[in-house]
Amino acid sequence: MKNQRRKIKRKNKEKFVTKLINGISVIILAGVMFLGLKVYSASGNNLTFAQISDAHYSSATTNTSYRLTAESGELLADAITQVNETPNVDFVMFTGDMINTPYQKELMSFLTYANRLKMPWYAVYGNHDICVGGFLSKKEYLDILNSHNKNFNFQKPYYSFSPQKGYKVIGLDSIIDTRITTNGEISATQLQWLDKELSKSKNDVVLIFLHVPLIEPLHSPGHALLNADEVLKVINKYKNPIAVFSGHYHTTKITQQRNVLHVSTPSLVSYPNAFRIVKINNQKKKVTFDIDFKETRFKDVQKRAKMMAFGSKAYYGADEDRGGTYVIEKK
Repeated sequence: MKNQRRKIKRKNKEKFVTKLINGISVIILAGVMFLGLKVYSASGNNLTFAQISDAHYSSATTNTSYRLTAESGELLADAITQVNETPNVDFVMFTGDMINTPYQKELMSFLTYANRLKMPWYAVYGNHDICVGGFLSKKEYLDILNSHNKNFNFQKPYYSFSPQKGYKVIGLDSIIDTRITTNGEISATQLQWLDKELSKSKNDVVLIFLHVPLIEPLHSPGHALLNADEVLKVINKYKNPIAVFSGHYHTTKITQQRNVLHVSTPSLVSYPNAFRIVKINNQKKKVTFDIDFKETRFKDVQKRAKMMAFGSKAYYGADEDRGGTYVIEKK
């Protein structure tokens, strides 16, 4: 009888200990989950990308202008190496003028460099990429990109995709191919499409990439987007965080207008021979853009490029134009 009572007491004690251990485990697990949620909430939804503009890749062996096209291959290779060495880059965007002259052989050579990237890469047209009346049309260019870049699969020269939840990337075609000009324009059809894309992305951080900027980094009527006011009117209708990244002017400039950030990135092949890496932190009430200005590591080339550039200070930009932290509050 005593033995039976002891057995019952022992079993009850074991049950109590088991329940106690299980209870403590649940509390610890809940605490870990809570802390994890707090860390996630604090860090937000991060995205990192690189923007390389105006590489002007060329097989030429001599330089004939301020663009050091003879060194374009090594400058491009260095930028790609630096991007590959940067942790957690989600994608790379080339914002036009990937090649200096619109020949298929030049584009094919450029692709051997671009395909060294360890992450997905995309591109939008520049005026040097397309030939009016022959050599390399927009369709031919698009077909080549589609067949030689496994991540590029778009049927039109303007497109959109979501690199991850909470973000929308929009690539625009700002190049006129009906006449020879360095001006740009967004077609009426494309403008309507842009409006629809933005209307579907009101809760996203929107990243727009195009060659010709919407806001001039410096005054140059011969390079401007002819209907920039129309495009800005569409974009400014929306209140979510929007950032516009461009090239074309070979100039370093960052301008913030309320919820829209305009970023002009310099040329890889002319002074200051640089590109950008952008880290975005998407939080509940705000979005933070950490913009890093990355110079290529060939300092002798950069020195020669500076000597050949008229107005090198404007190309290099002020401190706040080269990089920094920019915040867009959510409304």
